[in-house]
Amino acid sequence: MSRILVLDDEAVIRAALQRLLVRHGHDVAVAGSVAEAEADCDLATFDLVIADLRLPGAPGTEIIGKCNGTPVLIMTSYASVKSAVESMRMGAVDYIAKPFDHDEMIMVTDRILKESRLQRQNAALRSVVQREYPVTGMIGNCAPMREVFDRIQKVAPTDANVIILGASGTGKELVARAIHEASGRSDAPIIAVNCGAIPDELIESELFGHERGAFTGAVGTREGLVEAADGGTLFLDEIAELPLTAQTGLLRVLQDGEIRRVGSTATRKVDVRVLAATHRNLDQRVAAHRFREDLFFRLRVMEIQLPPLRERAEDIEALADYLLERACEQSNRPLMDFSPGALALIKSHAWPGNVRELENAIERAVILSDQSVISADILAISPRTGTPTRDTAERESLDDYFRRFVLDNENELTETEVARRLGISRKTLWERRQRLGIPRRR
Repeated sequence: MSRILVLDDEAVIRAALQRLLVRHGHDVAVAGSVAEAEADCDLATFDLVIADLRLPGAPGTEIIGKCNGTPVLIMTSYASVKSAVESMRMGAVDYIAKPFDHDEMIMVTDRILKESRLQRQNAALRSVVQREYPVTGMIGNCAPMREVFDRIQKVAPTDANVIILGASGTGKELVARAIHEASGRSDAPIIAVNCGAIPDELIESELFGHERGAFTGAVGTREGLVEAADGGTLFLDEIAELPLTAQTGLLRVLQDGEIRRVGSTATRKVDVRVLAATHRNLDQRVAAHRFREDLFFRLRVMEIQLPPLRERAEDIEALADYLLERACEQSNRPLMDFSPGALALIKSHAWPGNVRELENAIERAVILSDQSVISADILAISPRTGTPTRDTAERESLDDYFRRFVLDNENELTETEVARRLGISRKTLWERRQRLGIPRRR
């Protein structure tokens, strides 16, 4: 039951509103002026104040500053854009014009009370997050995440290189940014590079830069991304996809703190901290001579392993609430909540795409929902289907074929090999993965 205060100088309106709100389950107090409300009521105990704009002694908007954050709905028979804007500017949560029908008043009242309740719940959640989770923007209270937080706090103040391991969508870049922000390099840039998104023939130029005339199309001198990160942090995502030739140049950065631009004979000193991430098994890559052992050990000063979402059952509800609040803010939508069915579905789903899949599902639901509650139907979470039959395959689109081919082969083939068999570049492969929402799995 919500407590509501009604301020109106007309006794008939006060009584009518009181009866209406009581019939809908609210505890209602009334007053004829701001002074009367202050004298007779404890304003801090109300969940909502409904005040007429024109009251004897002081306008209804005067109550806003005396309510200590309680939402105030202003009503007036002098409906105008000017008065509405002025009321909202002074802090009113909404504005309703007289005459209004009962359904309109109840609809507006219920919406304000629900949004206020959600704001309090989210404020409480943020307070818990700030107290319990030491890394900004990362939610988790399970044992594996506690270990992640502990390692971030220990390694961040140092200049040690870090390798971040975990399946696609688990938040490896978020860990890298958390390390950078907590380090002594936080005032300098962090440069993120997706090694799987740059074609093999361009990767060295992108990382280390090039001189004019170094290759066809090199019409000028260009600074590489390693130089751009000088004094800061270089984050190499999907490090396992880095070609062996580029691995040699990266080893020079780690060993000697220097780079050599493509087409140049001179070296340049750089001061960068390297953080790397991959969902691949680097020990297997080293054994298969696909990754340099000396580079592996240079990167692996500290290792941080991120758990998949299916192993974080106790974190899912808090994480979903956090992502829902953020999605509402980004979509300029009122705060929403999950229905019990939607929350049960979220907890029971396997989430093969991990946190990124959960985030995308919630963002999509916020965009599609016409209600203030996210239902299970809007979430539209369904299990992955198996390999299509021949008849189905004949009817599928190019995007369907691309999705099936990548999912069937990504565990056995490298990104370069998958791209080669599809007849596209690694950059195109990465772009299509992003467009079709196909996360890379271990």
